[in-house]
Amino acid sequence: MRKENPVPRVAIVGRPNVGKSTLFNRIAGRRRALVGNEPGMTRDRLYAPAEWLGRTFEIVDTGGMIPDAREQMAQEIFRQAQTAIEGAAQLVLVVDAREGPTALDEEIARLLRRTGKPLAVAVNKVDQLQHIYLAADFERLGIRNLFPVSAEHGLGLDELLEHVVASFPMDEAHSEGSSAGDPMTDASVEPAASHSGEPIRVAIIGRPNVGKSTLLNRLLNEERSIVTPLPGTTRDAVDAEIEHEGRRYRLIDTAGIRRKGKTNLLAEKLSVIQARKHLERADVAWVMLDGIEGVTAADAHIAGYAHSSGRSVVLVVNKWDEARTESGNAKKFTGAIRRRMKYLDYAPIVFISALEGRGLGKLMRAAREVAAAREQRISAAELNRFNKSLDFDRAPAPSGRAFRVYYLAQAGVSPPIFLAFTNRPGKLHFSTERYIENQLRLHFEFTGTPIIIKARSSRSKT
Repeated sequence: MRKENPVPRVAIVGRPNVGKSTLFNRIAGRRRALVGNEPGMTRDRLYAPAEWLGRTFEIVDTGGMIPDAREQMAQEIFRQAQTAIEGAAQLVLVVDAREGPTALDEEIARLLRRTGKPLAVAVNKVDQLQHIYLAADFERLGIRNLFPVSAEHGLGLDELLEHVVASFPMDEAHSEGSSAGDPMTDASVEPAASHSGEPIRVAIIGRPNVGKSTLLNRLLNEERSIVTPLPGTTRDAVDAEIEHEGRRYRLIDTAGIRRKGKTNLLAEKLSVIQARKHLERADVAWVMLDGIEGVTAADAHIAGYAHSSGRSVVLVVNKWDEARTESGNAKKFTGAIRRRMKYLDYAPIVFISALEGRGLGKLMRAAREVAAAREQRISAAELNRFNKSLDFDRAPAPSGRAFRVYYLAQAGVSPPIFLAFTNRPGKLHFSTERYIENQLRLHFEFTGTPIIIKARSSRSKT
């Protein structure tokens, strides 16, 4: 299922808090990685497409490396960085010009030199030209190619990138005379898809420790995200592309979402903001629930993010291999979900075991089904016939003048938006809006997608 990577990779590595993620964001041309003053902000490895001088490559951000760490999380971060190094064509070691060479810098440099791979040093935080001399201190690392840069301000990146891409193949779409790209603009354009149609973008969301990263790793058949028993392991979103039954999917593994008042560290607060931001660049949200713990108020709160953002939703009950004996049957669990999340009665429910790989085919097909539903357009003729079938005399509505819908028009998709031209000014009463929505779902296939209905007076302009 894993899609092969056709372009060379460049791994950004180094000890914690030297500006690796800032450099990654600058080259990628978008704010993908979390950036802050706390060390260890990046834990998993992040990938993004980039282009420079007509050459396309993939940039990889890694967590801060501490080779001899005993703490479990630091060991996992180091292992993730090693995986990125093994798959890279070029390595960029990032160091801090202000702090000078450290023993940890020297140890990492030794490890990188042993790989035999092309290696450059980005001497970061050289924010003014008069501080370029600071780069000379890093000659002791034994790496020939030193580049003073400021990742924050973009200084010196052209020389660094020109060196990095020198051995990469030129894109066919670029002639030899093509002008140089800008890492703040060109790098944000993703390569054209190799299959017809764009991939379905799926955000995996849920509270901490419900198995989001385990699901991603199982689907990829490789450990792309760190999986430990500790809640809150993933802070950044991790994108990966896979193919299933001829359809491509882009999976976004987000950090576990807590209520903002429940988060203390800056990194955790940023994770909430980033997770909601990444949700908004998805078509479909897999809202993961813990089959053992049952449906919680936090689950309902998180699912509300997906609903209010207009994403299509699939409710995913994970750990069902363990929960079946403890939580009763699927019908009982489904009833609990529907009671807690009445606003998501349109969302399908899929029971899986990410750890054992059960139910994943059904999950992928559910994502495809709800993604198709959000793009569905109903013809004017069909809507006209549908409107004639509505019986507002029997529909729940506030008392007063008889309510009529003269006609319906579909104004948009993703999610579907309908305009109801009525004999009354102002918004539809909630009960009337709900009646129209329910009837639309009954007559047409709108599985898993919210429907937006806006009222227009018959005398209003569209």
